[in-house]
Amino acid sequence: MPGRTAAVFIAALALAACEKQPEGEPVVRAELGEAVEGTDQTPAQIAADANGEPGEGAACRQAVFESVPVTHCIADPERHRIDTALAPVSGDNFGTIEGWAAGRNESDIAFVMNGGMYGDDLRPIGYFVRAGDRLSELDMGDGSAGIAGNFYLKPNGVFFGTGDSWRLLDSETFLRTVGTRPQFGTQSGPMLLIDGAMHPEIQDNGPSRAIRNGVGIDAEGRAHFVISDAPLSFGQLARFFRDEIGARDALYLDGKISALWDPASGRMDKGRVGPLLVVTRR
Repeated sequence: MPGRTAAVFIAALALAACEKQPEGEPVVRAELGEAVEGTDQTPAQIAADANGEPGEGAACRQAVFESVPVTHCIADPERHRIDTALAPVSGDNFGTIEGWAAGRNESDIAFVMNGGMYGDDLRPIGYFVRAGDRLSELDMGDGSAGIAGNFYLKPNGVFFGTGDSWRLLDSETFLRTVGTRPQFGTQSGPMLLIDGAMHPEIQDNGPSRAIRNGVGIDAEGRAHFVISDAPLSFGQLARFFRDEIGARDALYLDGKISALWDPASGRMDKGRVGPLLVVTRR
């Protein structure tokens, strides 16, 4: 096998190997051909009807990209705040967004999405800051292809911010240039887009397919959170950020366990998560 072909093949294996589904309930989501509960439409039909900007008061919309239904949520710094949180590690519905949401005022929440990779203890892998408190250090190691193999496919990156200023940098640039601790931050990987270009190890349409989610920043400083509603490739997710959103930089958050709480639509995905990104209304 020629050297370049072998490198691409090994990278594809690494991308696929790290998305082992943890123990616990799987994410509950309709398959492409199944009607969504309470409707007579499939996810693709709903998305086809709903393409466009979110309705009044809603932060999330459905869309179809390259025949795959996705949900696209927008956080606007003029209207929203972003914080990090951790799913509970004990009690009812531990390790889920539902467990974290218990007892909270739903009207304050625009949406919540899983926000990075975690270990067996549900704690973040890599840099994680909550309310200005650094709970986990920046991880610049090489790691290995395992449950967090995607995290170590360099370059990975950090999504972070303070107040209404949100940024996304590859981890090495973050280490060199960011000297002040942000209000929130989460490290994940790989980067999907780096200055408008796809990550060098991501194929246009590689063999690995999964429910996946990521975050990107547009030219206006808005944060775009995307979660697929059917399996898609890394390349497809990267292209959505590049071609549909116009993001220059985008970061992969996780796969297979990806989950969303969208109170406006009543959607609450079930599945084991750890770090969370919480978008609230100002």
